[in-house]
Amino acid sequence: MSATSPRTSALDLIEAVVDPGSWRGWDEPVEVTTDDPAYRADLLAARERTGLDESVVTGEGLLRGRRVAVVACEFRFLAGSIGVAAGERLVTAVERATAEGLPLLAAPASGGTRMQEGTIAFLQMVKVTAAITDHKAAGLPYLVYLRHPTTGGVLASWGSLGHVTAAEPGALIGFLGPRVHEALYGEEFPPGVQIAENLLAHGLVDAVLPADRLPETVARALTVLCGDAAADAPPKDPAGAHDQAPAPVPASAAESIRRSRRPERPGVRRLLRAAATDVTPLSGTGAGERDPGLLLALARVGGTPCVVLGHDRGSHAEEPGTDAVESGVPAHGQALGPAGLRAARRGMRVAAELDLPLLTVVDTAGAALSRDAEEGGLAGEIARCLADLMALPAPTLCLLLGQGAGGAALALLPADRVLAARHAWLSPLPPEGASAILYRTTDRAYEVAERQGVRSADLLANGIVDRIVEEGEGETADPDGFLPRLGRILGAELAVLKGREQGERLTARRARYRNLGVRR
Repeated sequence: MSATSPRTSALDLIEAVVDPGSWRGWDEPVEVTTDDPAYRADLLAARERTGLDESVVTGEGLLRGRRVAVVACEFRFLAGSIGVAAGERLVTAVERATAEGLPLLAAPASGGTRMQEGTIAFLQMVKVTAAITDHKAAGLPYLVYLRHPTTGGVLASWGSLGHVTAAEPGALIGFLGPRVHEALYGEEFPPGVQIAENLLAHGLVDAVLPADRLPETVARALTVLCGDAAADAPPKDPAGAHDQAPAPVPASAAESIRRSRRPERPGVRRLLRAAATDVTPLSGTGAGERDPGLLLALARVGGTPCVVLGHDRGSHAEEPGTDAVESGVPAHGQALGPAGLRAARRGMRVAAELDLPLLTVVDTAGAALSRDAEEGGLAGEIARCLADLMALPAPTLCLLLGQGAGGAALALLPADRVLAARHAWLSPLPPEGASAILYRTTDRAYEVAERQGVRSADLLANGIVDRIVEEGEGETADPDGFLPRLGRILGAELAVLKGREQGERLTARRARYRNLGVRR
């Protein structure tokens, strides 16, 4: 946003987001009580200028027919700053949204704490954060739209807690405002750092979009995060979600490994385009890291709402930014590093907080092997992914779609149910690496893989996989039949898992992995 671009007022933003005629304000009048004559004059002037009695507007409306709560800052009212009255108004609105079971959309545009009120205003950020924490703990969605500018304590509290966070194009977003930085340090803040697009590139926001695209984006996300009773009916799976189709003739390990490495073989992106709707990509960890080796999204897969996280190995056949997967998500993958695993754990947290099924898609040639990966804690992140998945209260489903090499594959594997495409495989190392360990040469890779039992048929026999999905001969050149059918199967599996009691699922998940490899 250029310095001369007009700011969107809070009321104009609300009008652009909610359905016409549906807005109902929640705000009770606020009295001016300060004894400071200069501050009193500022408040009265702000009221005259904006037609509002405080820097925050709260209420509810319909968004594409769905009832939602909205809180928005008015920057023209003392730079959208938050004092005691504004903080109390925010908390009251969040608590009401929680009590009434409403998803909450926050649209801050603020310089942060109201300096005229000092430390007591500063502490308002704590109680707003606590209210939002309670809202999320109730399993209710919290979405954030960061407007120009959003800085200081607002960004460091309720501006940074969204399940999904978008930002206004060109918006200034940062903790320390440029004017404060220059006053304190005698130099300008580096240009371009605190701009929305740079935050997207670093995994701090999930999308950059203008206000007129906000309704469709929020509606799509809420379709997954909230669900609809009619849409959540279990999809039809002709084979039956837990019925094993007639076993295909097992492929050799060599054949499956070769097929899984074909550049044209469909990956997680093409699976989403063919088998998912209402896809909302999430970018990175939300904490300053982004790894193109992992795709994270909200979606309806085969009709069932879920969180999707999968290895985005990429290929020249995977087209960027088309259909379901929007721009902002990298088109081509890489070896998975620690930042990708931290992004995966973000997806796990969203699934847990909103009780959404989690679908993991394994398709990786292996974890990153580099100094950065080691110093970034790769091994520890694999361990934490395993621990999180074993204890995750949400239903979990894993799909082995292609390659499954090493710890990067293992990190996304533990689940209530595991499905495999016929030519998917799972191995402690890439076969060439295992061959090098055993024979000091990579020439015996396929021989080693055959002995290790990496094929989908071996995984089924050993209780690692519950179901094999037959691909057919055209799965690489023409996956149009395979991917939609796979999506229907995944949707049915997710719906069945969602219908099971949580304690039963967790007990069964623990027993499943406790008994692997044990002859009884």
